[in-house]
Amino acid sequence: MSEQRIHRADANESPDPPAPAVLDAIVGAADRVNRYPQVYPTALAEAIAAYHRVAADQVAVGAGAAGLIQQMLHLVARGRRRGEVLIAWRSFEGYPVVAAGMGVPVRRVPLRNHAHDLAAMAKAVRRRTKLIFLCSPNNPTGVPIRQDDLDRFLARVPRRVFVVLDEVYRDFASDPATADGLATLPGHANLIVLRSFSKSYGLAGLRVGYAVGHPGPIAALRGVTMPFLVPETAQAAALAALAAEPEYAARRRAVVAERDRVTAALRAAGVAVPASEGNFVWLPLGDRTAGFAADCRARGLLVHAFPGEGVRVTVGSPEGNDLLLEVARSGDVART
Repeated sequence: MSEQRIHRADANESPDPPAPAVLDAIVGAADRVNRYPQVYPTALAEAIAAYHRVAADQVAVGAGAAGLIQQMLHLVARGRRRGEVLIAWRSFEGYPVVAAGMGVPVRRVPLRNHAHDLAAMAKAVRRRTKLIFLCSPNNPTGVPIRQDDLDRFLARVPRRVFVVLDEVYRDFASDPATADGLATLPGHANLIVLRSFSKSYGLAGLRVGYAVGHPGPIAALRGVTMPFLVPETAQAAALAALAAEPEYAARRRAVVAERDRVTAALRAAGVAVPASEGNFVWLPLGDRTAGFAADCRARGLLVHAFPGEGVRVTVGSPEGNDLLLEVARSGDVART
């Protein structure tokens, strides 16, 4: 099968190339790659702060959301008493992988109906717990955390425990009940909100993410940032993407419309798809996961299979989305 016929729906990437102004910015910065970038991307941090209407000392920029996750875990790992991390499961695969590489213990609290069981997570906090990762909308199930549930959770968590609300997919959320970490920040000094240019701005290959929080924890994150971490091409692209927000907002609306179309069609085919607020859908297929993923691949559609659990499929081009629906309608997937 030729590369041109393969639809990649396995990594939650944007199917579209960067906006023209963003491409121009990348090209404009490319002839300076023989020079080091800024030691710290101050101009980009200030632009992000202005975009979100927060102070510049409330923003830390990193090498994608994953880079910032590693920095946060570094803070947990250091010192004589190594702390532990609490996560929901299944959630973003990077949390336990990065934590294991740094020797940080992780405890997992099972999802409930494809969503974070925040009541159980609050009960699971113990003296060693230093950090909690919440992913909203959750990867891979797509289910968001509701604002009222987040408020109750934060009220129960001790202030000594930092809560990282990973919102790299929140730009795709259309449900008004979805928690808004940035709006929640003022009342919680232990809350850190994680965002990224990888998903809704389609800059996954340039690795630009950022955290927003109170000045104290943000200063700690900046303190463990490698110098020259974000290349100038990536900084230029991110700055141009912020300036092109109306164009990207229109792209996100198109993704949401396709997501809703795909969800409705999958449900009509008998698949119990949870309501996703990300740029992907979750098919809880259980022991039919591997076969479904193989059928998709045979049609030229690459999906992310979690053996024995389900399949996560990125909402891509209408053509790729239609391939997914063809497989769902022709296969034995209705018994979910």
